[in-house]
Amino acid sequence: MPFTPSQAPEMTDRILTDLDFDSLGLHPSLTQGLRDSGFSRLTPIQALTLPETLQAQDVAGQAQTGTGKTAAFLVTVMQRLLTRPARNDRRIEDPRSVILAPTRELAIQIHKDAMVMAGPTGLRIGLVYGGIDYEKQRAQFAEGVDVLIGTPGRLIDYFKQHVFSLRSVEVVVLDEADRMFDLGFIKDIRFLLRKMPPPGERQGLLFSATLSFRVLELAYEHMNNPKTLKVETESVTTARVVQRVFFPASDEKLPLLLGLLARMDPQRSIVFVNTKFAAEQVHARLEKHGFPAAILSGDVPQAKRQQLLGRFQKGEVAILVATDVAARGLHIPDVSHVFNFDLPQDSEDYVHRIGRTARFDASGDAISFACERYAIGLPDIEAFIGQRIPVESISADILADVAPLRMYRPRREGDRGRPGDRSSRGGPSRGGPSSGRGGPSRSGSGGSSRSAGGSRGSGGSDRSASERTEPSSAAAAPAPAATAADATPTDAAAAAKRPRRRRSGAAKAKAAEGAAAPSAEPQSP
Repeated sequence: MPFTPSQAPEMTDRILTDLDFDSLGLHPSLTQGLRDSGFSRLTPIQALTLPETLQAQDVAGQAQTGTGKTAAFLVTVMQRLLTRPARNDRRIEDPRSVILAPTRELAIQIHKDAMVMAGPTGLRIGLVYGGIDYEKQRAQFAEGVDVLIGTPGRLIDYFKQHVFSLRSVEVVVLDEADRMFDLGFIKDIRFLLRKMPPPGERQGLLFSATLSFRVLELAYEHMNNPKTLKVETESVTTARVVQRVFFPASDEKLPLLLGLLARMDPQRSIVFVNTKFAAEQVHARLEKHGFPAAILSGDVPQAKRQQLLGRFQKGEVAILVATDVAARGLHIPDVSHVFNFDLPQDSEDYVHRIGRTARFDASGDAISFACERYAIGLPDIEAFIGQRIPVESISADILADVAPLRMYRPRREGDRGRPGDRSSRGGPSRGGPSSGRGGPSRSGSGGSSRSAGGSRGSGGSDRSASERTEPSSAAAAPAPAATAADATPTDAAAAAKRPRRRRSGAAKAKAAEGAAAPSAEPQSP
């Protein structure tokens, strides 16, 4: 039966329950692994799901970020593999369990936790993800893999090369399934699930901080009658995070960030931005003004990304500038402050961003900047988390005396001008008596003075007077053709300045015909 708040009210307000792992009857080697990992008592999501999952029940679990979801499914996976025999036709390279993560950082973190927990058990843990060590990761299958952790793309790559098969999978785990949708991995997930034994012959687990309708649809499509278990709380975000929002202009965001960093002196902070370009700009300015920082975005090579995360975790740099690629799965201890330099455009991303602080009974601060570009998303965020974020005022003494951050790329040599800048395109500029609209200025109230072969403006083609004037009768005489001698010096100068325009074939024929026709006026001697 699904969990309801009335069944376990003591789980909603505390980070740990009165239950301990020794009461679950786990395999002795797994119990030792939990001790090595520092686990003793269960968190609410663990106490809620483990009694079900240890009985081979499929579960979709939801709880706030940083509450022990990873340990919940790792305990389930390892207990099953330690207490049940593998399939008779299983090859050594075929995994018995697959854990799918949406990002490389999350996959690496799960693998790190699993290696400590599985140490005394003898289970072989594999890790695959894109961007690095292709042959090295492939070689681990020859030594055997019991639990395979990875991202969908690299898993499918090896699978299609027949490096391993999925016929022997007994437990499949989807971690942060809502993020799978956001990153466009759902087709890949469905492909992998269809290559595994049917839901009735394997166990399925799904864990996330948010369970949307599309995630639940995926669960019911590819899982065996799963139970939806949620740790009910009064708010989506934990009360241990002190949330605040400022309303700066875009030009005030960098001075405000530097001023707050100088005042607060945070030991370990993450500054979130929405784009890679913004991350580069903010990182450069932080370094320039004496705040050592690391940058984490999608374009950073994987080896360098792991190196930067290691420096941040060790405290070698106090500030990490990141896009949402780092918003999930990073279990970095003692993050004191999270700055939303750019307010996220997705309400769920806000929850995951501020969840990087106040983890495992700690406290932290989440400070957001709602500028004119991103403030439109604030009402949706407040509706999603079910509370109003307190507003802080900006005083002049908070703002650092630095130049504002200009969030546009500098123009390079050879770039075309901005729309409307006609001079940058080499064409005539608008306005002015000499340029006009392709000819001399209009005069008089009822007509216009033009040269005999004048132009109708920038948008039309040059036509002779006979083309523009309809004859009043069949006997109407053709208009005289203009000659170079008829043109005044002013007309000649204006014509020389005018850009040459192409004439249609009909116009050229008419002009030639007019030039060949005899003049109707008598010639002077």
